[in-house]
Amino acid sequence: MLAKYWKKIGMLILIIACVFNIMGKLVNKVSLNKEMLYSAQYMQEKNK
Repeated sequence: MLAKYWKKIGMLILIIACVFNIMGKLVNKVSLNKEMLYSAQYMQEKNK
């Protein structure tokens, strides 16, 4: 039975992996933006 559906199972696994990859990158991008803002605020306060 597995041999009959291996293409569909492989495609499903690939789609799930891509979705997790994209979501992980979006989450890290938001965190990176916050970190950049905090760093900029710190540098401005340090210069004052």
